[in-house]
Amino acid sequence: MNPAGAEAPRGRGGQLAAQRQATIVAEVNSRGAITVAELVDRFGVSDMTIRRDLDALDSSGLLHKVHGGATSVGLRSAHEPGFDAKLTQESAAKQAIAAEAATRVQPDSAIGIGAGTTTYALARQLLRVENLTVVTNSARIADVFHGNGRSDRTVVLIGGIRTPSDALVGPIATAALASLHLDLLFLGAHGVDAEHGLSTPNLMEAETNRSFIAASREVVVVADHTKWGTVGLSTFATWSDLDVIVTDNGLTTAARKAMRDTGCDLVIAS
Repeated sequence: MNPAGAEAPRGRGGQLAAQRQATIVAEVNSRGAITVAELVDRFGVSDMTIRRDLDALDSSGLLHKVHGGATSVGLRSAHEPGFDAKLTQESAAKQAIAAEAATRVQPDSAIGIGAGTTTYALARQLLRVENLTVVTNSARIADVFHGNGRSDRTVVLIGGIRTPSDALVGPIATAALASLHLDLLFLGAHGVDAEHGLSTPNLMEAETNRSFIAASREVVVVADHTKWGTVGLSTFATWSDLDVIVTDNGLTTAARKAMRDTGCDLVIAS
């Protein structure tokens, strides 16, 4: 029996397909999600072959096929992992992204930083920047700046309802952002997709992120390569809303091309 729960075709081709599908399931269960482009690069087979594999594995309940890839059976569009669960995932990539993104911040700026583990890493990179005003909906990010004790920094923590990922969201946060004007905004994302833009499993977080974007002159997305091809419940930004996306060198060639085709400036952190 192959991992899809059906009889594998006889011969070497069937054996290779079964082995490939078993590897796909193991990888999805380990990482939570994977893209078609990554699997094409890994196995050296066609896009259609991978999609057939995912169809079979989805039908058998071993993974959940989504646009552009697959997620583990426990990771649906409305699933929202907690902050601590995400903190150690792709930590090296997040540090590289944060260091690259931090170079865009100048002294005397007013910046927004959305909640998330990559933006949390960015906050730590920004401790050396002088005369900075920071607006955030993350108590953890606010604590990074407060703990530094600099007198030339203003930190504004907007309030709201706390999500599993430690974002403060909802009408209070949205109202607070309506009167603000930010030079630069840094946002993370649960999902990044060529067709669906940036998305999150949390409807109120999506609305708060839209308000952040509306208050900002320039929007920079910080997201590691594993977010590519993932689609959450609610889109909060289309590509026309964004200026720059900073990601890591784990992004596949196909994904890089698709992202550049959106018209957004793509920066690969090394």
